[in-house]
Amino acid sequence: MEKKFKVGVIGGTGYVGQRFLTLLDQHPWFETVAIAASPRSAGKTYAEAVSGRWKIERDLPGSMAGITVQSTDDMAAFCEQVDFVFCAVDMKKDEIRALEEQIARYETPVVSNNSAHRWTSDVPVIIPEINPEHAQLIEAQRRRLGTSRGFITAKPNCSIQSYVPALAALQEFGPEQVFVSTYQAISGAGKTFQDWPEMVNNLIPYIGGEEEKSEQEPLKIWGTMQDGQIVKATSPVISAQCYRVAVQEGHTASVAVKFKSKPSQEEILSRWASYEGIPQQAKLPSAPTPFLTYFSEDNRPQPILDREVGHGMGIAIGRLREDPLFDYKFACLSHNTIRGAAGGAVLTAELLVHLGYIGNK
Repeated sequence: MEKKFKVGVIGGTGYVGQRFLTLLDQHPWFETVAIAASPRSAGKTYAEAVSGRWKIERDLPGSMAGITVQSTDDMAAFCEQVDFVFCAVDMKKDEIRALEEQIARYETPVVSNNSAHRWTSDVPVIIPEINPEHAQLIEAQRRRLGTSRGFITAKPNCSIQSYVPALAALQEFGPEQVFVSTYQAISGAGKTFQDWPEMVNNLIPYIGGEEEKSEQEPLKIWGTMQDGQIVKATSPVISAQCYRVAVQEGHTASVAVKFKSKPSQEEILSRWASYEGIPQQAKLPSAPTPFLTYFSEDNRPQPILDREVGHGMGIAIGRLREDPLFDYKFACLSHNTIRGAAGGAVLTAELLVHLGYIGNK
């Protein structure tokens, strides 16, 4: 790429914001030139703003340490510096919706890690390998916002990205009913064990709002476009339970599924092995190859061993077997702050560049 895109990260001091900056360090297409956070961090260098609260296992990128953090209160000046932004702010949902629409109206595309706009009818919620065609909604959204290049797109909930890809590869067999339990790492709450010592040797059988997201967001991803909005898919019916567990990184899912036309185990394994999308075909920088990796060992996948599959962007699957109530059951795993959060957003931005929706200002 002849000219790198100038990128801003909004909410850069939080857990996911930190992950964005480590992934964007040395990115072949994107150069981070601006960071925004709450007014209490504004005016500090990025290194000063995250001093004592750096949570990522990688060191703070030296190229970003000296960037002066700007306030989320002045998005007009911020947007003048960048071609597009990643947004991972910790604010109330109505405030996030207003902020992201304001940025879009400053003719600056927003690739959001937040949930605030996931159910806005003309905002695409994209897993790049599964529903890249939903990017076509951007044109309808631009008409609503009155913009020529600004728009908002969102990545979905972090936990569904562990199991939705495995089901997406099996769509030809008509999944009808899915029961899924997710076992979600504490980083999904922006925490480490140092922050949250009561999670050591513990499990909490509730994460606010998570079960509704797990049951409904996949239906938007599998939905169809009509009149500039998404109409949700009507199947499969998904029942979800979500647990917070004593794991730092990596969301695991236990999945049971009933099909309209039951495949053989060999057919399932074949579909998983061959499944790919535009990111793999176009060799986008963050695309994992393969996208789905099946482990035949009885004790896999495990977060400590397998969350980094595909540099944290792949999906690990294991324990495929027949089920006495449904047709099959299996286990899935994804890295929740890479594929499930910042990395998934970076890959979405790469896809939108590839499709021509993001360009240089």
